[in-house]
Amino acid sequence: MKEIIHARGHEHVSAEHASTFEVTTDDYLTPAGDCILAIEADRAPADFDPEFVDACRDADATITVTVEADGYSDSVTGRGDPDLEFTNDRSAVGRTSEYVDDRTIVLEADHAAEGFDRDLVDALADGAGATITLEVTETDA
Repeated sequence: MKEIIHARGHEHVSAEHASTFEVTTDDYLTPAGDCILAIEADRAPADFDPEFVDACRDADATITVTVEADGYSDSVTGRGDPDLEFTNDRSAVGRTSEYVDDRTIVLEADHAAEGFDRDLVDALADGAGATITLEVTETDA
């Protein structure tokens, strides 16, 4: 099952954060937003299909987030959790930790913003359009 978000990069994309990555519907980005990969997202977690959300709430679910921009692509994989809310109408955040709030879309991600391909980050910093694909798969325990 998939959800797709369309967004764009920004000159202040640095992707230097060590524990999170984020895509936001905001139309601006300050240099302090070092976890943000893209802005002006056309969707947020509150917009996701209820079936997708339910699948992500399975403790055995694997969630893969793929970011594509200007011919570059990189993916990060983590897990779902029964506590995931998917209620935020502004930002989607992936985390390397087990912390959950209304913005969280994936836990225990294998890397955060700082781990994304630098060519992809450079394209986003140049303002490239971005496609963010979230895919959930349930594994049989």
